[in-house]
Amino acid sequence: MADQPAHREVPPQEPRDPAASRVPDAEGVGDVSSGFDRKGRVRRTRTSGIWIGLIIGAIFLALLIVFIAQNSSEATVHFLGWSGQFPLWLAILFAALAGMLLVAVPGTVRIFQLRRSLRRNASRTTDR
Repeated sequence: MADQPAHREVPPQEPRDPAASRVPDAEGVGDVSSGFDRKGRVRRTRTSGIWIGLIIGAIFLALLIVFIAQNSSEATVHFLGWSGQFPLWLAILFAALAGMLLVAVPGTVRIFQLRRSLRRNASRTTDR
């Protein structure tokens, strides 16, 4: 024990660049460890997106409940020679869903056409 020095010498280290130790976030901006982007704002995360989605969903559900409560009377619906009695809220909800489908189906078909066209064009450019 008498042969060991009282303290160990630590070799000098080169000064570290603080920017070199930063890990860029998924978009290549800001610092993952700090949680801020380059402009100093708090970064958005998946969790914050889910939280906002849940809040919007709860508001939508509350509005839907109010809608149903205010439109609970019976209504006669006539469609292509068929008729029936339904609660008014249900008839309006079915009409809204049918309208969404009338927009969504052609839009989906168009998206598939564009994707197929992009794939076809991409394969032509790589074949050259």
